Order: sequence, then C-alpha cells, then structure tokens
Amino acid sequence: MSRLKVTQIRSTIGTKKNQRETLRTLGLKRVHDVVVRDDRPEVRGMVNTVTHLVTVEIVDDVTDDLDHLPSEVDQA
Repeated sequence: MSRLKVTQIRSTIGTKKNQRETLRTLGLKRVHDVVVRDDRPEVRGMVNTVTHLVTVEIVDDVTDDLDHLPSEVDQA
C-alpha cells in the first residue's frame, strides 16, 4: 500500500479555523513538519482542504523494501 508524505510549507497565520484544525488533525504543527500517512480517502480529503499550505509526495511502504534483508546475522 502506498503512503503519502505531507510537508507543511506555509504558516497558518491568516487561515480559516477549519484549515488550522485540519493541519493539526494531520499531525502538522509548524512549518517544515513532515508526516507520513496511509493513502486513504479520508487523508486525501484533508490534504485537499489545505493544498495551498502543504506539499504531498507518494512514497512506497517502507516495510516492503526491508523484506529482502536477512533477519539474523550469522556470527562465526
């Protein structure tokens, strides 16, 4: 499953209350904060509310990349 990396790039000064609350719900508290959330319709809707305040990147699930690593290291 893909995930969304959301970065706050603008301040909440002068924004509407619902936009400030949406950023808090996403877990963004200040400029340059970054959160990674599941790519779900609810999160997409919140991001759509504050598109002018954030940037969004789609990232692959990190746990899928770690499957090829050995779980234990052999000690001689």
